[in-house]
Amino acid sequence: MKRQQSILSFLQKRPPVPENEQPVTGGAPISYTAAVSNEKLTPRTLFASNRSSIHSFAVETSDEIRGTDTPPEKEQRPFFPLKSDAAGEDDGTNRSGQSMFSSIKHKFMKPNSAEKLRDRNLSDVSTVRNLSDGSNDSVNLTSNKYSYSNGRDKESSFPVFPKMETVIDVEETVCKGNKGYPIVIESEGDITGPETPGTQPLVSRLKRVQEDSCNLGSSTTATANFSTGNIKRETPGTQPLVPRVKRVQEDSCNLGSTATDTTNFFMGNSKRVKFSHDILAENKKDDVASEMASKFEWLHPSKIKDANGRRPDNPLYDKRTLYIPPDVFKKMSASQKQYWSVKSQYMDVLIFFKVGKFYELYELDAEIGHKELDWKITMSGVGKCRQVGITEHAIDDAIEKLLARMYKVGRVEQLETADQAKSRGNSSVIQRKLVQVLTPSTLIHGNIGPQAVHLLSLKEGTSDPADGTTAFGFAFVDCASLQFWIGSVTDDASCAALGALLMQVSPAEVIYESQGLSKETQKALNKYSMMGSAVSQLTPAQPFTDFVDSSEVRNVFQLNGYFKGSSNVWDCALDEVVHQDIALYALGGLTNHLSRLKLDDALRNGSIHRYEVYRGCLRMDGQTMANLEIFSNNADGGTSGTLYKYLDNCVTLSGKGLLRRWICHPLKDVEDINRRLNVVEELMGHVEITALIAQYLKKLPHLERFLGQIKATLKSSALLLLPLIGNKILKQRVKAFGSLVKGLRVGLDLLMLLQKEDSVFSLFSKIFSLPTLSGTDGLDKFLTQFEAAIDSDFPNYQAHELKDSDAEILSILIELFMEKANEWSQVIFALSCIDVLRSFAITANFSCMPMSRPVIVSRSNSSGFNQRSTGPTLHMRGLWHPYALGESGGTPVPNDLCLGDNEFGYSPRTLLLTGPNMGGKSTLLRATCLAVILAQLGCYVPCETCVLSPVDIIFTRLGATDRIMTGESTFLIECTETASVLQNASQDSLVILDELGRGTSTFDGYAIAYAVFRHLVDKVNCRLLFATHYHPLTKEFATHPHVTLQHMACTFKPVSDNSSSTDQRLVFLYRLAAGACPKSYGMQVALMAGIPKKVVEAATKAAEVMKTKIGVSFRSSERRAEFSTLHEDWLKTILTVSKADEDGEDDDVFDTLFCLWHELKCSNQKL
Repeated sequence: MKRQQSILSFLQKRPPVPENEQPVTGGAPISYTAAVSNEKLTPRTLFASNRSSIHSFAVETSDEIRGTDTPPEKEQRPFFPLKSDAAGEDDGTNRSGQSMFSSIKHKFMKPNSAEKLRDRNLSDVSTVRNLSDGSNDSVNLTSNKYSYSNGRDKESSFPVFPKMETVIDVEETVCKGNKGYPIVIESEGDITGPETPGTQPLVSRLKRVQEDSCNLGSSTTATANFSTGNIKRETPGTQPLVPRVKRVQEDSCNLGSTATDTTNFFMGNSKRVKFSHDILAENKKDDVASEMASKFEWLHPSKIKDANGRRPDNPLYDKRTLYIPPDVFKKMSASQKQYWSVKSQYMDVLIFFKVGKFYELYELDAEIGHKELDWKITMSGVGKCRQVGITEHAIDDAIEKLLARMYKVGRVEQLETADQAKSRGNSSVIQRKLVQVLTPSTLIHGNIGPQAVHLLSLKEGTSDPADGTTAFGFAFVDCASLQFWIGSVTDDASCAALGALLMQVSPAEVIYESQGLSKETQKALNKYSMMGSAVSQLTPAQPFTDFVDSSEVRNVFQLNGYFKGSSNVWDCALDEVVHQDIALYALGGLTNHLSRLKLDDALRNGSIHRYEVYRGCLRMDGQTMANLEIFSNNADGGTSGTLYKYLDNCVTLSGKGLLRRWICHPLKDVEDINRRLNVVEELMGHVEITALIAQYLKKLPHLERFLGQIKATLKSSALLLLPLIGNKILKQRVKAFGSLVKGLRVGLDLLMLLQKEDSVFSLFSKIFSLPTLSGTDGLDKFLTQFEAAIDSDFPNYQAHELKDSDAEILSILIELFMEKANEWSQVIFALSCIDVLRSFAITANFSCMPMSRPVIVSRSNSSGFNQRSTGPTLHMRGLWHPYALGESGGTPVPNDLCLGDNEFGYSPRTLLLTGPNMGGKSTLLRATCLAVILAQLGCYVPCETCVLSPVDIIFTRLGATDRIMTGESTFLIECTETASVLQNASQDSLVILDELGRGTSTFDGYAIAYAVFRHLVDKVNCRLLFATHYHPLTKEFATHPHVTLQHMACTFKPVSDNSSSTDQRLVFLYRLAAGACPKSYGMQVALMAGIPKKVVEAATKAAEVMKTKIGVSFRSSERRAEFSTLHEDWLKTILTVSKADEDGEDDDVFDTLFCLWHELKCSNQKL
C-alpha cells in the first residue's frame, strides 16, 4: 500500500499541462488534455464543473461511438493513445515507444472483457467524482480499444463514458507500457485522498467481497498519510464500474467502513449497520425504478391518446396510432423524429430501429423485448430512452420468436451508409425507412408450417327483417402462395354458415370493422376463434379509413394496379358473388391492411379467385365440423384423432393443403365421386405405381409457395437497393427460384412417366387438366432452358455467393419464367391431386379392418301408379369407426345400419337409438357421419358394403358443453344447434341428434325431444339417427312406419363365482341390437365411475320411489305401441274429409284419400 501511495503522490505532484502543449524529448510522459467547454451536459456524459481534471492520450481505433440523436459525421475524441508522440529515454518511455505502464496494463482490463461488454447496462456507469475543493476541472474522454461502445455505430453529440469490466487503478501507474496510458487524475494540491474502492488494486470480485466482509466496521483515518487540505471523499463516481445489483451488494458489505475517528477501528453497533443497510437498499430500489421509468409523459397510460386525440375509453379509439404533442415533436432530434414518426402510426407493431450494426427497440417495445426475450433494458438509444437491442446477425431469430408469440414486427432500415450520409453534408442524418412489417398471418418466408396461413377480412351486411337472415362479405389471402379469395354467404341467427367459413379457412387473424358486427356475430367469432390448435387473432379496424365504400375500392384498385398478375381480372371474380358490394367492401379492408404492412407487391402480383362456402358440395356447418372432430379434436385442439389426420398420408405440403380443401367440400355429384373412386381403385391394384409416385413426390419442395414468392418479386427491386438487407433478400430469391425450377423438373418427369401408363393416366385426366408437356411448345423444353440458366449462373443456388450482375440476371429470368404462370399452376395442382388420391389408396390398403368402395346411387323422383319413387337411402354392413380407439389398441365392433329404401323394399329412414351410458351410441353416430363424408370424398369406406344416395347437408347435435366466455349455457347451445337443423334440413339431409333435452328439467327436456323428433319424422322425413335416454319416446313411436327402434347391447357378469344376482358388473357389447333398451343402467355406470356404493344404493331406492310417483304421467304412452302419432294424423284426415262440403271439389278429396291409401299401403308392407 505504501508503494501505491507513493506512486500516486508522484503522479499528482506533476504540474498540469496546457491543452496545446506537446511532450518534450527527454522529459516524463505528459498527458494530453482536451478541455470540455462549459456546456449543459447530462450526468451520463461525464462532463461537469467542480471536478478534478482527467487526462489521457489518444488511441487509434476502428470502432466508432455514435449516438442516434445526431449525425455520424462528428469526430470522436480519442480516449487512450496507442503510441506516444514523443519517445523519451530517461523519462519512463523506452526507445521502442512502449508505455511505462505496460507491466501493469493487465490489471486495467481482463483479456476477455470485450466480449462481455455488450450485455452490460449503460445506466450502471458511474460518471461523477466529487471533489471537496470546489475547483473547476475539465474531463477528456476518448475511445480506447477496451472501452465499451455497446458495439454500435451511433449518432451522438457527446461521447458516452466507456463501460468496462474492470476498474483502472490510479495508484499503480508508474510502470512502463507499450499501448497508451490509464486515466491520470490531477489535483491542485499535493495531498492525495483517502484509500477508496476506486484506488484499490484490481483483484477478483469474490476476493474483494470476502475482504470487505472481514473488515466490517473498520474505519480509515484521514491524517495517517495525508494532510487535511484536500481530501477526496469516496463517492459512487470513485467506485468500480460494476453492475448496479452487485454494487448494492458490495455497499451493504462495506457499510461499516467510515471515517469517524483516528483511533476508532470498529463501529460496534450492528443495529445501526442494519438500519443503514435497509435505507440504502430502499434508496437503490427507488433509484432503479425512477431511472427505468419512461421520460415521455404522453406515453403514460393515463395520458396516452391516438392520432385523433381520443382516449382508450372512447369507442372510436385507434390503438394503432399515437398522439405526440407538436411542441414535443418539434424539439426532437432528427433521429428521434425518424423513429417516432413511424412508431406513432404503428403502435400495434414492434419497431426494430436500425442503428449501425444493431437493431433496437425503444420504450413500450423495449418492455416487450425485456419480457419476451429477457433482454436487459438500458437508458440509452433515441433521446436517452429505455431501449433493448440485438445485433443484425441475430435479428432473424429474434423476429421469429416474437412472431411465434403472436406479435407484429416492423423493421426500420438504413437507406444509406454513414459515408453516404456524410457526403450530403456534415449535418446530414442517415436516412431510414420502414421497409417491412411481419405478422403471424402474412408470413412469406421462414417457419410457416404445412398448412396455409390465412388473413381474413369480414364485413357484415344489414339483416333482412323478413326472414331474419344476414349477409356476410369476406376476403382472405394466403401470402405465402400469393392467392386471394373473395365471396359472400347468407346466414341466420345461429351463424352456422359463418362458422363453416371460419372452420374451413381457419384464419390466423380476422380483421373486421370496429363496431360493425352484431353481438351474435361477435359471439360466433369468439367461439370459432378458440377452436383448433391455434387461436385466431381478432383485429378491429377503423371504419371509413380501413373499410371504404365499394366504388372507392374500385378506384383504388385501378389506380394502384392491384391484381394485375392474376389470370382472372379482379372484377371477374365478383361476377358470381351474390352480395358484391359487401364482398368488395371486405376486399377493400383487406387490401388497405396489407398496404399498411408494406405488401403492395403482393397486391399487384397476386391472383384472385371466387370462394363459395357451400359450392355444390356436401354442406357441414362450423358446429358439425367441430362435433365430428374433422380438423381438431375436442381434447387439446390438436390433429390427433381427427378425420384429417386419418386421411393424411400425403407426401408434399401442397398435397396436404389440397386434402384440407377437399375435406371442407365433399362432392355431391355422383359422376365426380365415381371418377375419384376409379383412380383410388386403380392405384390400390397397382402398388408398384403408388410406390413410384411416392419416390418422385418426396423430392418436391412446396412448389405452390415458391411460385407465390417468385410472383411477388415481379417488378419489385426496391428492397434490393437497401444496404445489407438487400443482399439477404436477393439470396432468398435466388434460392426460391432455383428450388422452383428444380422441383418443377421432378414434377414434369413424374407426369410424363404417368402418361406412358395409359390405364392410370386416362383416369387422372378426368380429375385434372394438363397443358402440353412434351414437344416443341411443351413445358418440358421450356423448363430445360431455365435449368441451364440456373446451372450456369446460380450453380449453388441454395447458398449462392452474390455478384454484381445477379440481380439483373435473376430479374430477367423470373420475368420470362412467369410468362407461363398459369401452366405452372396447373402442373402444381395436378401433382397435388395425385398426392391426395395416392393418400386415399394408402389409407384403404393399410387399414386394420375391411374397407369397401361405396356405391353411390342417384335418386329417382319419378312417380305414377306402376312406378315406385326411390327416396334417400343409406345402407352399411359391418360399419366401424376408423379411429375411435386411437392409440389404445383393440378392435372396433362392426354394426349394420339400414336407413331408407333398398332393393328389398321400404325401410324406415329414422333410427331411434337407446342404450346404456358409455354403450357406444355416440361412436355409432359419428361413424355414420364419417362414412358418408369419406364416401363423398371419393375414398373407401370403413365397412364391408356401403350403398347411399348423396347427402346434401350433415347436421349434428352431439355432446354436452357450455361456453362461459360467450354467455351460452348447455341447454342454449342444444337449442341453437337444433334450431339450425329444423330450419335448414331437407329430405336428403343426414341428421344426428344425441340426447336432446338433457340440459333442462326432465319434463321440459322430454317435451322438446318429443316435439323435435316428431317434426323431423313427419315433416322432413330425412335420414335421422336420434339417441335418447327418454324411454317413453320408444313407446310413443314404437309402431310408427317411419321409425325403427334399436339399442346398444349390454350384459351382466358376476364379479366373482360366489357373487349374488345383485352384485354383478355391467359389460358393454357395443353391438347394435333390435328393439328398445329397457333402461339406461345409470346406477351401474355410477359405480364404475367411483361413486360410493352406499350413495348408489340410496339413489336406487330414490329412483324406485320417483318411478312410482311419476309413472302415471307416462302411462298413456304405453298404448302408443298400438296407435302411434301417425295413425292419429290419418284419423284426423279422414274426419276432415268426411266433414267437407258436398259442393267441394271432388278432385281434392280424391287426391287426399289416394295419398292416405298410399301411406296405409306402405305401412302394411312394413308390418
